[in-house]
Amino acid sequence: MKLNPHLCFNGQCKEAFELYHELFGGQLKSMLTYGKSPMADQVSEEFHDRILHATLELDDFEVLGADVKPEDYKPPQGFFIAISIEDATQGEKIFSSLSDGGQVLLPFQKTFWSPGFGVCVDRFRIPWEINSST
Repeated sequence: MKLNPHLCFNGQCKEAFELYHELFGGQLKSMLTYGKSPMADQVSEEFHDRILHATLELDDFEVLGADVKPEDYKPPQGFFIAISIEDATQGEKIFSSLSDGGQVLLPFQKTFWSPGFGVCVDRFRIPWEINSST
């Protein structure tokens, strides 16, 4: 069994996945637009550049994403994507990039369980917890 988060966006999927690819590495395996898909004739032309399906492959899991119709979009709530980074310096760099233009809920700092932990919501409204082990 594999658990892969599927993130929904309101027109920012491409920009978000390009940032996540830059920060986390891996392989950006898919970035299919509605206009290049079999669904092209089922959506308005203004929706053709939005992402129907994105896949970022990271080690042994994938992060999936899509732009949904504006009337169907709901901001994420009730969860965080938790990322474990071995090095606290690297964790702080990733936290800083994710929180840029977003909201810091808990600044990246030393805690009793970690040399670096922080919680933020990125500019795409995706909630993150960044935790380091060394």
